[in-house]
Amino acid sequence: MILDYIVWNVRPEIFPGTWVPVRWYGLLFASAFLFGYYIMLRIFRHEHLEQKLLDELSIYMGVATVVGARLGHVLFYEPASYLRHPLEILEIWHGGLASHGAAIGILAGLYLFVRKHKMTYFWVLDRIVIVVALAGFFIRMGNLMNSEIYGIPTNLPWAFVFVSEDNIPRHPTQIYEALSYLAIFGYLYWYYWKKDGKPKPGFIFGMFLILLFTVRFLIEFLKEPQVGFESHMVLNMGQLLSIPFILIGLYIVLRKPKLKQKKKP
Repeated sequence: MILDYIVWNVRPEIFPGTWVPVRWYGLLFASAFLFGYYIMLRIFRHEHLEQKLLDELSIYMGVATVVGARLGHVLFYEPASYLRHPLEILEIWHGGLASHGAAIGILAGLYLFVRKHKMTYFWVLDRIVIVVALAGFFIRMGNLMNSEIYGIPTNLPWAFVFVSEDNIPRHPTQIYEALSYLAIFGYLYWYYWKKDGKPKPGFIFGMFLILLFTVRFLIEFLKEPQVGFESHMVLNMGQLLSIPFILIGLYIVLRKPKLKQKKKP
């Protein structure tokens, strides 16, 4: 019966059994920043902005993403455990990054960036979320390589059997999310160029929030609980955290702007 499904027995290490400690997740995580940088570089050149400004923005983004994602996991999913062992918060190589925490961290980091350079917040957000959606694709593929964040059991023919976990056919929710985020990236990137780099302020950011977190909300119904306390919840933590982002996105997209957008840097 197991042959009716996709048997997933991939090691998380790229070179298993060797001294080279490189993991697929780390490579894909780094790829998200690399591809995101080149896409943002094209946008910056189109809008006649200096590359050194993008380099600084990339540093803000990198730090904000990692810190936010880690603290999000610590605070939202396992606060009691990390309070007992606070030094483990620094051990991000063991896993434990929350996308909702990353979103909050990015919003905070970009706020500091725009304050420093006296830029418009929506101008930055509308462009940065394009590559954030693409990053979501790479990160979920990294989760697949780690055989983590998988779905509930299913008899569908494309079910994955994660050998390192159990021999139960499950929804490959990592792939569902990855392909959804890739499609969202494609739409946002297309819309940016359709508007010749001059979209309605906040529209791309708002659509990103609506699309990405609606996808996340729906796919959570097919996921196994990430932590024990979620098993008794009608909506899990990922879904509860997605609702405010969706509502904010709807408000931004549907609102009527009262003020003209400030000039870009």
